[in-house]
Amino acid sequence: MHAEIVRLSLHHVDIKIVNEERMHVLQWRRNLLWDEVLLDGKRQAASHGLWGRENVYGLVFGRDLDGSGGEQVMFLIDPGVGYTSWSSGEQRVKGVRLEGRDGPLVSYGTLDPKSLEKPATFSDWMKKSMGMNWGTDISRPH
Repeated sequence: MHAEIVRLSLHHVDIKIVNEERMHVLQWRRNLLWDEVLLDGKRQAASHGLWGRENVYGLVFGRDLDGSGGEQVMFLIDPGVGYTSWSSGEQRVKGVRLEGRDGPLVSYGTLDPKSLEKPATFSDWMKKSMGMNWGTDISRPH
């Protein structure tokens, strides 16, 4: 199973999932009073309320008609506001993760396992925390 984030915004997340020869689209939508998770356009889960909505969803791909078998995945979302660029003001959810039995299929932001790694140097810390990078651009004149 392979997954890829297709669209990522503050109220929409679309993930393409390829399972053997079939392709699926997993969608998360945030509305004013509810969140919903859709798989191939069909609602799989919903969470209602102003605050404290569900952030973890379990899904099964390829289940038999009697409800057994299939590939289980876990979809996690951190719906907080994350800015991709302070200058443009573009907003996205803070984190997304789709995990299968063998580990993460796709992850982004606060739910990416790499985001938990501590930076080894001050330069790495600046890149991670502020998006700054200096001293590695060889095309810059001295």
